[in-house]
Amino acid sequence: MSGGGPTISADLSAQDLARAPLGRPSRHPDRYSAELLFAVPRAPQREALGIRGALPFTGADVWTAYELTWLDEGGKPQVALATLQVPVESPSIIESKSMKLYLGSFAQTPFAGMTDVSATIERDLSQACGARVGVTLRGPASFDVQSIRELEGESLDDLRASCAVYDVDPALLAANGALVDETLTSRLFRSVCPVTGQPDIASIQIAYRGPRIDREALLRYLVSYRCHAGFHEHCVERVFTDIATRCRTERLTVLARFTRRGGLDINPFRTNAGIANPDNVRTARQ
Repeated sequence: MSGGGPTISADLSAQDLARAPLGRPSRHPDRYSAELLFAVPRAPQREALGIRGALPFTGADVWTAYELTWLDEGGKPQVALATLQVPVESPSIIESKSMKLYLGSFAQTPFAGMTDVSATIERDLSQACGARVGVTLRGPASFDVQSIRELEGESLDDLRASCAVYDVDPALLAANGALVDETLTSRLFRSVCPVTGQPDIASIQIAYRGPRIDREALLRYLVSYRCHAGFHEHCVERVFTDIATRCRTERLTVLARFTRRGGLDINPFRTNAGIANPDNVRTARQ
């Protein structure tokens, strides 16, 4: 079974699409405007996965913005790297193109200082997502704080696995045998934007305790996202839900680090293992 082109996400109504920047030519305003942010409800996709009420995981969606710039009160440009942490409990996510346009609107806007910029972003994103969004800005003097390293774990990518399914099929998953604790990774994850069809590339890490997961089956399952239309956050929640259900895991953690687009990377993290959100460490492709 091979995947075709992406379709419009069921998360977005026709009315939503009429006012969304998704897949449409857009101006790139350089004067601050919070109205550029476009929120997408989490509930429809979660309900499709059978998630209602209490969430079966904790975590966050961690964004890194590499191109943030604004003016100081004297008109001189300033730059910073921004880390934005959206909690999984938020009712909505922010569509990535609208985030790019929103952050770009700071470019020709004077601010009193970095603290003022950080407070403005935190207020606007929290209002759009419906929950407090953590915002951290780092100026040039601390750019080298964010190190680069690959995800820890045993890679699946050299397995001799035949792949022929390119839209999500949880039936590919299999697990049996003794209980194990292991961490597995792949750099082969790819999905597509649910409206534009642009590719979304990621490295993914899966740590679990449970019956040993068939590694070739897991690799085929991850590859089956290759033509799947879904937002980053929803794809990771589907990976988590499918593995937890089909492989009967006792503990499970899924982290995906997507390569950047428009100066932004998105890194969803979901766990039921009671562990803290990981440090925002870039992979080489980011």
